[in-house]
Amino acid sequence: MLDFRRLVVICEFARRGSIAATAASLGYSPSAVSQQLATLEREAGAALLDRSARSAELTDAGRRLVEHAQRILAMVEHAESDLSAHEGTPSGRVTVTAFPTAAVAFAPALARSLRRHTGLTLRMEQGRSGRGMREVRSGEVDIALVDDWYGRVRETDTLRVFPLLYDPLVLVVPRRHRLASLEEPVDLRELRDEPWMATPDGEPSRLAVDHMLAEVGGAQPVPWEFEGLETILSLVAKGIGIAAVPALALAAGIRGVVVREFPGDPVGRDVHAVARASSVNRPAVSVTLRAVHVAARTLVEDLAAVRLAAVGGRGQ
Repeated sequence: MLDFRRLVVICEFARRGSIAATAASLGYSPSAVSQQLATLEREAGAALLDRSARSAELTDAGRRLVEHAQRILAMVEHAESDLSAHEGTPSGRVTVTAFPTAAVAFAPALARSLRRHTGLTLRMEQGRSGRGMREVRSGEVDIALVDDWYGRVRETDTLRVFPLLYDPLVLVVPRRHRLASLEEPVDLRELRDEPWMATPDGEPSRLAVDHMLAEVGGAQPVPWEFEGLETILSLVAKGIGIAAVPALALAAGIRGVVVREFPGDPVGRDVHAVARASSVNRPAVSVTLRAVHVAARTLVEDLAAVRLAAVGGRGQ
């Protein structure tokens, strides 16, 4: 009979791609992982790994077993969720991953909402955009807050998607910029020669900014690129340049910049929460999803007010 714990090991190997990485992820030694996989091969009666002196990879039989194992693990999680749902008390650890601006924006509200559940432990991680859904699907995390610039996030048989908010690009300028006056209209064509700052080429927010500027004839090459929207906002506050950032980046409360809305229908992204279908009824996951929705409603209200006024502007 196939051992459940060893099925976890081979699924982790399929995700990580090496015995060393699997061992680091599970907290085992590499030799222990090798022994577990060798034992699983004897239980399955088939070669699951093609080993060489320097590496190992799944055989066809190994890949088929991983597909079965993933379904088995999902069914076990569904059974656990069903049983715990009848108990009704949230407990245990819930792991949430989020792209950086969402992690900063959602964390305070989540902590406030969940602290009354004394049996529940929240672990919140920051991850790069695009990885969240894979980590939920693999079981590495319970919930992912993901950004969707192009409408590509969809539910599947195994994943549930919960829309949270729309996050438009907004213009941020220094307090001494002419557009710091809210009476001055925003015209993108007049901003093409401004010193723009942006995230590195290829980042989703950068692609959105480039697309927006291309619609008015493009802009001069971006002279400064920086990792992290918080860095860009702090440099705008120092008067170094201007930027277009997702409104959610303002939730950290950066002072010294003025926020203006772009005319028309601004480019933006949808923000979703994603969880496994087999886990959404588990009380700990369910109550965390509710807290995420409450946080999103609060952020929508707060950011609507921020977009209409200067942050740290004159007289503040």
